[in-house]
Amino acid sequence: MKKTVLVTGSAGFIGANLVKELIKTTDYEIIGVDNLNDYYDVALKEYRLKEIESLNGDFTFIKGNIADRALIDSLFDTYKFNIVVNLAAQAGVRYSITNPDVYIESNMIGFYNILEACRHHSVDHLVYASSSSVYGSNKKVPYSTDDKVDNPVSLYAATKKSNELFAHAYSKLYDIPSTGLRFFTVYGPAGRPDMAYFSFTNKLIKGETIKIFNYGNCKRDFTYVDDIVKGIKLVMEKAPERKTGEDGLPIPPYAIYNIGNNKPENLLDFVQILSEELIRAEILPPDYDFASHKELIPMQKGDVPVTFADTSALERDFGFKPSTSLRDGLRAFAEWYKKFYKV
Repeated sequence: MKKTVLVTGSAGFIGANLVKELIKTTDYEIIGVDNLNDYYDVALKEYRLKEIESLNGDFTFIKGNIADRALIDSLFDTYKFNIVVNLAAQAGVRYSITNPDVYIESNMIGFYNILEACRHHSVDHLVYASSSSVYGSNKKVPYSTDDKVDNPVSLYAATKKSNELFAHAYSKLYDIPSTGLRFFTVYGPAGRPDMAYFSFTNKLIKGETIKIFNYGNCKRDFTYVDDIVKGIKLVMEKAPERKTGEDGLPIPPYAIYNIGNNKPENLLDFVQILSEELIRAEILPPDYDFASHKELIPMQKGDVPVTFADTSALERDFGFKPSTSLRDGLRAFAEWYKKFYKV
């Protein structure tokens, strides 16, 4: 029987790239759901959907909100999903400080609806997006999934930690195989405009000054989107095993993994490489005075100084580790940006 996969957030950055990869490499029937909200330019989401449609795969797109319980229930009733990949979420740390309502709706209520639907329809595997944000201001690096993550520094981080707790409870109570993936600063072509590399590019082109937080002393584990997608695909095809404990009760078929580059980059170095690749792509002139367009400022609320993934568990269980270099990834982004915005 052909497997049916639900990908929520399928017009989003990671979701759209996952759908394209599944169309190219599997024979799954793929159902995509996205509410196409205007958190950022909807034209980007429409572009991603056109890219998917151009592949002529077995893909059906449904515009809808995972917080709509009736919609989710009807989709599960109709399609009998084997695998569910929940990537729909309100993203962004800073936005969660000023607009908390949308985080509760999408990241909490929406995820609860997905869990309830998985409970009432026997799915083989639920994979869902968590985030490196759950580590908060953890002093120990690299971040391991064995570390305690009880001190979120933003509402966004708190919603992602709650997703992990919800999933564990449902795995325990209803024997639902679930895997959470903690993504580390995902970037690449057609990414989110609120991410640093994208917003920096927009500003540099206009001759505006870019603000570099923590006086340039932030480090991020930048992870190229193709690496993220390869990791998701490997994970979704290998669900945690259902096992029984010594007490005769099921052990929760539950797992958490980090997906990061395992190589944090200093933000100043990152911006330097970005500017070099923008010049190479002829988006910026060869004599661009980068130094005069940067401003070093203090840390922002909700931000953390470093993210650094311990990916040993992913390597152990799936033989996979992200490998795209920062320069290669930013080069691909710069070339896409030039073409998309006709610079």
